[in-house]
Amino acid sequence: FWFKPIRGWAMAYGLAHLHSAWAVEQVVAGEESRIVLLRFGHDYDPECMIMDELLLEAQDAVNTTCQIFLVDKKEVPDFNQQYELYDPCTLMLFFRGRHLQLELGMGDRYKITWPLGSTKELIEVVEAVHRGAQQGRDLIVASRDHSRHY
Repeated sequence: FWFKPIRGWAMAYGLAHLHSAWAVEQVVAGEESRIVLLRFGHDYDPECMIMDELLLEAQDAVNTTCQIFLVDKKEVPDFNQQYELYDPCTLMLFFRGRHLQLELGMGDRYKITWPLGSTKELIEVVEAVHRGAQQGRDLIVASRDHSRHY
């Protein structure tokens, strides 16, 4: 190649995008058996590119327990204030229309605002959230403390 490919450059194109608040609400409210993972941010943001690469790599492994969607914060600004979406990249998890809280040892229980370290770590979080959600929990405590990693 005459250029060096940028890692993660085209990753967002392999993931489904939601283009309106109505579409977000339909997905969150309509899924009955799997959790819904929404990545709020921008496809061109470096943190989102890293996260999108992890999401794409994990998509097949979590497909039976999780649906993954991307939401551009500028295209769909309806949730920015409601969910306090101030970080460049934010992951939020929902089950049967309910927003799930996740205790990772980082303080903020409503969302993940940093790129996770690996696909394996993302899959572990999704599996833990799915198990907790199936048991009717609104607060899911991660099996390991992530505060030491970030």
